[in-house]
Amino acid sequence: MSSPTKKIILFDGICNLCNGAIQFIIKRDTQNLFLFTPLQSKAGKKLLEERKIDTKNMDSILLIDPNVAYYIKSDAALEIVKNLSTPWRFIRIFKVLPIGFRDFVYDFIAKNRYRWFGKEEQCMIPTPELKTKFLD
Repeated sequence: MSSPTKKIILFDGICNLCNGAIQFIIKRDTQNLFLFTPLQSKAGKKLLEERKIDTKNMDSILLIDPNVAYYIKSDAALEIVKNLSTPWRFIRIFKVLPIGFRDFVYDFIAKNRYRWFGKEEQCMIPTPELKTKFLD
């Protein structure tokens, strides 16, 4: 299904904020480390099921690192930026904050993302040039 060396980012495919974040990551993934798939896709559902992740508690972003395990919420976001081009990787400094605080802020944004940024009726369809970066 995917290369065992690529990190996989699962995201809410109908969320405008999430889609914008994926476009941001793609432009700054200079080492070509990431593959992407919406949580709503067949591949996304399969990856969640294989890891026994409850989809009721996972609705925004998840990073699967084949050499580690997986990260959720603020840990996922900070692990992703760690792999981006400079200066974005320096955002990882927020890892020093307690996870409870980081996830509280993350959950607040996630809870309001549709209201603030809107949503689409269907998942983002990658351009032909970007199709190789997406699972499914």
